[in-house]
Order: sequence, then C-alpha cells, then structure tokens
Amino acid sequence: MSHDARLAALKIELPNPAAPAANYVPTVIAGNLLFVAGQITIFNGEVRYLGKLGADMDIETGKQAARLCGLNIIAQARHALGGSLDRVKRVAKLGGFVNCTPDFIDHPQVVNGASDLMVEVFGDAGKHARFAVGAVSLPRGVSVEVDAIFEIA
Repeated sequence: MSHDARLAALKIELPNPAAPAANYVPTVIAGNLLFVAGQITIFNGEVRYLGKLGADMDIETGKQAARLCGLNIIAQARHALGGSLDRVKRVAKLGGFVNCTPDFIDHPQVVNGASDLMVEVFGDAGKHARFAVGAVSLPRGVSVEVDAIFEIA
C-alpha cells in the first residue's frame, strides 16, 4: 500500500502546511534527503497545546501535542514532494523539543506521539532515529516542537 493510500485508509486529516514564522523555509531537499523545519502545535492557523509539561499538561496531552507536530511534518513533506508522499523511502530522524519544568523527565514518552504517528503512516519505513529533549520555552508558548529528516527517492 502506498503511503498516500495508507494515510487515506487511516482517515488521518492533515493540516494545511503552515507558512514560516521567521527567516527560514519549511523544507529543504538536499540530494536524497528532505529536511522539514521544526513544526509546532498549530492546526490550520489555530495554535493548540500551550503550556509546560510537568506544570500545565500531563504526558498523554503532551503526546497528542507531539502527534499534531507529526501531522504538520507530514503535511510539509507532502507539499514539498508535489502533493504525494510516495517518494518517501523512510523517516530517517525526528528531533523533539518539549517545553517543560526543570524536574520533568519524561520527554521520550511525550515525543512518542510523533514517533508513533510516523510508524502508523509509513509502516516499517516510519521507524527512525530520534532525540527528545526538554526546553525552558518554545515559540508562541507551545508545549512541543518536532523536526524531521526523510530519505526520499
């Protein structure tokens, strides 16, 4: 099954790709790699999941925030690849930033929201390397930001 067909079968709605908020581009293709800039918790212009893990938000809500970042990553990738995900050979790496209190230690569980989505959509090709770290703050006060690197055909 193609990646686009799997996305449709899962009935996953992707947000519209967000425009850059500063002096950068949302995606860069270099050789056979597609780099997707950090995506925050925004859905069609509406910022969601504001706050800090460990203070304002629990892990399960944080996972949903990370999943939304993952949806934005997929939307940016599809846009960069001409409207189809079928050139994606694999998700190579995700980087997750969690807006959290100094004593919060469950960053990996939060970023699993994005990682789980990648495996759900891309199957074995969605298994990736990753980092998940805490941050004192993130843009617009969001709880999670995730970036990605894809291998493409």
